[in-house]
Amino acid sequence: MDIRASRGDAGGLAPAYAAMRARLGLVVTLFALAGLGWLWAGRAMKGMDAGPWSSLGTVAWFLGVWVVMMAAMMLPSVAPTIALFTRLTARSNPLAPWLFVAGYLLTWMAAGLVAYLVGVLASATLGDALRWDHAGRAIAAATLGLAAAYELTPFKDVCLRACRSPLGALLGSWRDGPVGAVKMGVRNGAWCVGCCWALMASLFALGLMSLSWMALVAGLIAIEKTLPWRRVTLGVAGVLLVLAVLLVTAPNALPWLTIPGGPM
Repeated sequence: MDIRASRGDAGGLAPAYAAMRARLGLVVTLFALAGLGWLWAGRAMKGMDAGPWSSLGTVAWFLGVWVVMMAAMMLPSVAPTIALFTRLTARSNPLAPWLFVAGYLLTWMAAGLVAYLVGVLASATLGDALRWDHAGRAIAAATLGLAAAYELTPFKDVCLRACRSPLGALLGSWRDGPVGAVKMGVRNGAWCVGCCWALMASLFALGLMSLSWMALVAGLIAIEKTLPWRRVTLGVAGVLLVLAVLLVTAPNALPWLTIPGGPM
């Protein structure tokens, strides 16, 4: 009787170990993809950092770079949610986690398209006002100030809570099937965009093609999503405000800032 019970326990543990290995493999793959994204970004963006309000290029080129950047910056912080989703769906559909990732990145692609259109519209409307030696520095500082203010809003808090509690976010929007996996990825990406759009705007203000600013913003996002304390968002807001003040008063004091028209 004991032997049969032991065999039953072993039989029950085997699927659990298999699911655990699947989740671990997925997380490792996500981090590997993020690492490849960082390597690609480092090569593609080398020598292209023209400082705040850099040229966005063609829409196809921009969206390609943007999606790779988002994969590099966001996949590590969203890995716990994807791992949980894998645990819930791996037996029914092994491809569901990757469909979830595709939906997640699709949302960020849509956000990138909106950012591109805003950039094109701003360039067409403001023209030379965006130049650094005109109003460009003040507009960049104002963008950082807006990002700092957003950190303290209730909407930021709501989106951040959804990002920090993957189980609640998934169960609250559960959809079955392959299409459902994509929709859930899109929904989770929407929470993430709501949480991080202001930090991404600050990246435009500091230099979209700067790997250093990209790493700083990715670090701030990871800290916010990992540490559950309200003081974290206060600290991020403080960092953004300090950057805004330095951008106006002493831009040369920012070691990673490329001043347009000046030395890199």
